[in-house]
Amino acid sequence: MRRFAELLERLAFTPQRLGKLRLLRDYFAAVPDPDRGVALAALTGDLDIRGAKPAMLRALVAERVDEELFALSYDYVGDLAETIVLIWEPQGALADPGLSATVGRLNAAGRTGAPAVVRDLLDALDTPQRYALLKLATGGLRVGVSARLAKQALADFGGVEVTGIEELWHGLAPPYTELFAWLEGRAEKPVQAALAPFRPVMLATPLDEAELAALDPAAFAAEWKWDGIRVQATGEGGERRLYSRTGDDISGAFPDVLAQLDFDGTLDGELLVRGADGGTAAFGDLQQRLNRKTVGKALMGRHPAFVRAYDLLQAGAKDLRPLPFAERRARLEEFLTGLDPERFDLSPLLAFDDWDALAKLRAEPPHPVIEGLMLKRLDSAYVPGRPKGPWFKWKRDPFLIDAVLMYAQRGHGKRSSFYSDYTFGVWTEDETLVPVGKAYFGFTDEELKRIDRFVRDNTVERFGPVRSVRAEPAFGLVLEVAFEGLNRSGRHKSGVAMRFPRVHRLRWDKPPAEADRLLTLQAMLPPE
Repeated sequence: MRRFAELLERLAFTPQRLGKLRLLRDYFAAVPDPDRGVALAALTGDLDIRGAKPAMLRALVAERVDEELFALSYDYVGDLAETIVLIWEPQGALADPGLSATVGRLNAAGRTGAPAVVRDLLDALDTPQRYALLKLATGGLRVGVSARLAKQALADFGGVEVTGIEELWHGLAPPYTELFAWLEGRAEKPVQAALAPFRPVMLATPLDEAELAALDPAAFAAEWKWDGIRVQATGEGGERRLYSRTGDDISGAFPDVLAQLDFDGTLDGELLVRGADGGTAAFGDLQQRLNRKTVGKALMGRHPAFVRAYDLLQAGAKDLRPLPFAERRARLEEFLTGLDPERFDLSPLLAFDDWDALAKLRAEPPHPVIEGLMLKRLDSAYVPGRPKGPWFKWKRDPFLIDAVLMYAQRGHGKRSSFYSDYTFGVWTEDETLVPVGKAYFGFTDEELKRIDRFVRDNTVERFGPVRSVRAEPAFGLVLEVAFEGLNRSGRHKSGVAMRFPRVHRLRWDKPPAEADRLLTLQAMLPPE
């Protein structure tokens, strides 16, 4: 457990990607089975620990610590696990149980026995291990490691391509002993045990418009870049799966799509939902369907999902990825004729003679759910990763507004001592501020320190880890916010929801009275 705790601490305070990869490689090399496999599952989100919920942890700490003292401490620290770790006084001798043994105890305890097991472990572990335990139990590691990064570190450790690991992943299970045996040269590569496996996706590089002059328009196909989520729909031997672009199995959230996935093959496309008129609905409607393990009939009826197909990677037993895009496209068009058009339709190709003609199409897309263009070389094979040259994404310029900082919340990990998560608002017609979004990146470390000082010096109210900041027409902090689009939202007081908001610039020079109005945002909304 101590080694896992040390790994989490080092990962949290190592911002560089290469540094994180090195830490993970070293951990996999130094830690034996099954602990390293359990750690890998925790980092990739494939470790399910039942029974350890925040409410239970609060009840445990209430047995040891005065409620008011804990509330004050939590307000100051801003993170539940970190507060419990710092305030907990162990009773008894310290120990260093293995990671696998610890997870086994938690899962064996179940919901009723979990409080006693967690209490015993908190008493037996030192401070870093207690922190690792609580982060592990609640599933919120927050160390800046994605599942893809963990798999890349695993590939680096074994000297193999990450795509080989991704294609095997859904046929494997923790603690991955057969996978580590292969990577260490002690066994053959595991056989793909899962039907309908994930096939690593090909990604586009952002287009630098200065590069257009060197590119031949006749060598490229162009299609709209739709504002949904990239998915892979695959069927094999009666098994049907829907994957995200990172290989997460999201089938459970989209049974309406899965029901019509009655083919042997693999489609690459964009997951979207239909509106009341049968057309493509806004991303906000798609969000109602995301991040759910199951979905009810009413929700499926309001927001029916479908896949807009871009590419065909597999047809029956034949792997089409080595073929040029033009040939795959022709096969895709034929393949889709046998599928339900309400669930699988074709992304249209755009006619253009030169880049100026394509730029005009990009500037005036026919649908608000379009966020730009995709350019694909007609002779390009489907290559996993992000190769430079075959595919480009030419996104529309982001929207910009000036908004006023209203609330600030403490961050996590290395930002846990700073107010780094910001809620911002715009003015209504009666000159009051209404929140329109949240942002937590887009500024430098030095800018973060300056905003943090502003928040502390100008707090008017406190709500646990959140502070309300002084925001008046003549005094406050204006943030220039960039975002990719707006959706209507009945869940927000403002009636709008932003897509990918981030801080673009700090406007210390601008008085809050000159920030944007809600009417400005409402004018940006797509038509109902």
